[in-house]
Amino acid sequence: MAQYLEDWLEGEVAELSKLEVGELSNTFFFRDPLRPNYIDHKHFYSPADGTILYQKVVQNADEPIVEIKGMNYTIQDVLGDKTYNKPSLVIGIFMSFYDVHINRIPYAGILQYKGLDPIESTNKPMLAIEKDILNAAINPNNLEYLKYNERMWNKIYSPQLDYTYYLVQIADEDVNVIAPFINDQNSPVSQNERFSLIRWGS
Repeated sequence: MAQYLEDWLEGEVAELSKLEVGELSNTFFFRDPLRPNYIDHKHFYSPADGTILYQKVVQNADEPIVEIKGMNYTIQDVLGDKTYNKPSLVIGIFMSFYDVHINRIPYAGILQYKGLDPIESTNKPMLAIEKDILNAAINPNNLEYLKYNERMWNKIYSPQLDYTYYLVQIADEDVNVIAPFINDQNSPVSQNERFSLIRWGS
């Protein structure tokens, strides 16, 4: 359920921070809680637990979503597609150490996906932005990983709406495995169905 960042930090995170790091990393990080599998064709559900870092309607490819160290982060950067130029609502969700890392389908449709390599040879770390979240003070200059890290591009077409939307998952320096649960391209997916996990390990 949605809540203010400060309430989450003072509630769930305050309790979980009492656990040892080993317990958090080996058990808590990989949890997959049972949740009601709501089907509601009037709404899109969030694909991920986490903190909303940005949300913006961009009208064209040149319009920045955020500025990072003097560089514009655009919708083309998000999708890894220099030809994309449509008005879009863009929402960025950051999954911290304390969040469930299994992602779910916001609205039923047909799923295609492909991995996009990092722009540089290795992924940039996300630790600074995680610290920002825990201090409830986001610094856009710590979002550099958005432009450079490897990502999984997921395209979902809804025949019911005749509408296409995208989910882009971004890997960390350490949490760098994006593992799809669905092997076949153009597979039908249901609203709130698990479709992928972001984790570490091989």
